[in-house]
Amino acid sequence: MKILVDADACPVKEEIYKVAWRHEIPVTIVSNSPIRIPAHPLLDRVVVSDGFDAADDWIAERADGASVCITADILLADRCLKAGATVIAPNGKPFTHSSIGAAIATRAIMADLRAGGDQVGGPPPFGKNDRSRFLQALDETIVRLKRGR
Repeated sequence: MKILVDADACPVKEEIYKVAWRHEIPVTIVSNSPIRIPAHPLLDRVVVSDGFDAADDWIAERADGASVCITADILLADRCLKAGATVIAPNGKPFTHSSIGAAIATRAIMADLRAGGDQVGGPPPFGKNDRSRFLQALDETIVRLKRGR
């Protein structure tokens, strides 16, 4: 098992480290620019080019049934799900085969509204409850995967 993190805007890296260390699971932090990570044998950092979707491509190419991918990017989540990975958003909500279609559709609608000049708000501010929900979701996911789903 491994954890792949779309790290450039990930607000829960510290939480990922804690859960990974407890379960002794390797983590790869993928970003377009260097990000400081603790010195630990289970942590690896990959810095990809600043090309469009370079981090997403790196993660999607390595995602598989033994991967837990952490991302807020809906299109990356879709690619990882198709590769067999388990995907969790930083707010703790899982992306699933049954929910990804609606998420992609909502993303497209919001993009169309923004393109049309409509003022649409972004996601709510990331809060303490999101952090707690993420910790719980990641831990439960890892326990479930260790037990064989």
